[in-house]
Amino acid sequence: MTQPPDQAAAALLGALAERGATLAVAESLTGGLLAATLTSVPGASAVFRGAIVSYATDLKVSLLGVPPDLPAGAGVVSAEAAVAMATGARERCGSTYALSTTGVAGPDRQEGKPVGRVYVGWAGPDGSGADRLELAGGRDDVRVATCSHALTLLRRRLDATALPEPGPTDHR
Repeated sequence: MTQPPDQAAAALLGALAERGATLAVAESLTGGLLAATLTSVPGASAVFRGAIVSYATDLKVSLLGVPPDLPAGAGVVSAEAAVAMATGARERCGSTYALSTTGVAGPDRQEGKPVGRVYVGWAGPDGSGADRLELAGGRDDVRVATCSHALTLLRRRLDATALPEPGPTDHR
């Protein structure tokens, strides 16, 4: 089960700070909610680099480097788009890690995909990928659940990798 967004944000930012890592986000479906959740945590500026909210398809291409043929192919509600968005945010914001959100919050289908279909992308020094979610509820429910999943996803990835060994003057 995922944590509430505020708790998940605090846990993720703490884990990133412990590693000396930074984070950026690329948002579509969540429209800035993920960035707002992260920046609501005191001290977030030590880790959080910034966000690109690309609600319109053409901005995903021009601002985040989503391949121009992707919208007509797999679509912007796809794992491929989520990965491209996260990769673009990481590169453009100069962060260690990036998260992205794209999907259908409703009330109508998009690109033939149902309401609640969401992709959360991630990119980091160890690669990139995306999770596909099928979420229930109204727009707000889908957006909040997407943020919780994104924050928990990266936290779990960090927990699965070892912390760097402390150097001679590093007293953790």
